[in-house]
Amino acid sequence: MASVKSKGGWRTNKWIRAAIPALLLHCSIGTVYCWSTFSERIGDYIGFSKSSVEWAFSLAIFFLGMSAAFLGNVVEKDIHKSSLIASICFALGMAGSGFFIWYGGSHQSSVFVLIGLYVCYGLIMGIGLGTGYLSPVKTLMLWFKDNKGLATGLAVAGFGAAKAIATPIMEWMLNNLGDGAIYKMFVILAVFYFVLMFVGHLLLKKPDDWHEPTDASEKPGIMAVIKTRPVLNYIGIWLMFYLNITCGLMLISQEKYILKCLGLSVVIFPVISAVFNAGGRLGFSAAGDKCKDRNTIYKVIFIVSIVTTAAVVLTKGIVNGSGNMVLTALVVVLIMAVNAGYGGGFSNVPTLLSDHYGMSSISALHGITLSAWGFAGLTGNNLASLIVNKFGANNVAEGYQAVLYVTLALYAVALVLSFVFVRPNKNK
Repeated sequence: MASVKSKGGWRTNKWIRAAIPALLLHCSIGTVYCWSTFSERIGDYIGFSKSSVEWAFSLAIFFLGMSAAFLGNVVEKDIHKSSLIASICFALGMAGSGFFIWYGGSHQSSVFVLIGLYVCYGLIMGIGLGTGYLSPVKTLMLWFKDNKGLATGLAVAGFGAAKAIATPIMEWMLNNLGDGAIYKMFVILAVFYFVLMFVGHLLLKKPDDWHEPTDASEKPGIMAVIKTRPVLNYIGIWLMFYLNITCGLMLISQEKYILKCLGLSVVIFPVISAVFNAGGRLGFSAAGDKCKDRNTIYKVIFIVSIVTTAAVVLTKGIVNGSGNMVLTALVVVLIMAVNAGYGGGFSNVPTLLSDHYGMSSISALHGITLSAWGFAGLTGNNLASLIVNKFGANNVAEGYQAVLYVTLALYAVALVLSFVFVRPNKNK
């Protein structure tokens, strides 16, 4: 009876061995995007400005990209090791952040506390983010060969949906855990997310019929894989991925404050935007399965982003939107479109890479490509903050409006790259 079970049932069910564990991993690590929910509270509690604390998030995204790039081969060889590393590092980073926030409550403005937060939330949790994000992707594409986009989109949608799920829970905890709610929340969530991710780690498994290449003839080096197509092709994919994330972060990081300028709810609308983020991941990736050239999805994302951004730029929607329903609606449409395109860019990149370069080294190649996310994490929200501080000194809405001029230009560059550098793969 045991031998029968080993050959069938839940042990070979693609939902149990790929989709569910991917969701458990991604719905946990995706809570990194809840940062704006509690960042100001952290700063107030430990005696630092919001801008000083903000670097913890930037470092988390940077080390997400870097760990994915440098640990891609580990994921390629052993998803169980990589998913365990992800579970431990993510939970340890959250718990460590809680400890330093607790310590900072009685040691106001301590540089030791700030560095500890950078190390725990930025470095340690960032490694958990990168390995956790990467671990289930190839496995999903192997189990769902005919619907790779839908499968990866479903999991990556979990990363986007995590913000919508966790934000109201975090708000409740911050309002009901009493004194020191901010550090208590981190410790409680560290335990909870470790359990979820560890279950995902135990369930995650590649199909039995997949033979992982081991020797050099079957599995060439990553540069050899990239060179199977014109090098500009990969450079184009990396750059348009980077620009899409940078533009997305520039707007998403300021979303809460833009909504304040318009007099809209800073609780309800971020949840709605998170739904669009998750919906873009699932919808755009599923649509990619129907396209002859998956790069078409990126062209659509950039065109929609350019049109909606241009509409708000021309009408000065952020500056003039308060009290004007039409202009407010334009800004809301822009925020939702950018969130959807931001998410769609993530969910389509592994399948775009697999269409162009095959499956043999997809985890390592996807990991290197995620380095674009790391660099965008350093440039996106920090560039937006610089622009707002420079142009919004007298009227903060003018600062947010100025951000759109930069994102509009960058989206235009990304669109050109998608047409000129990333050519259709005729061998697909």
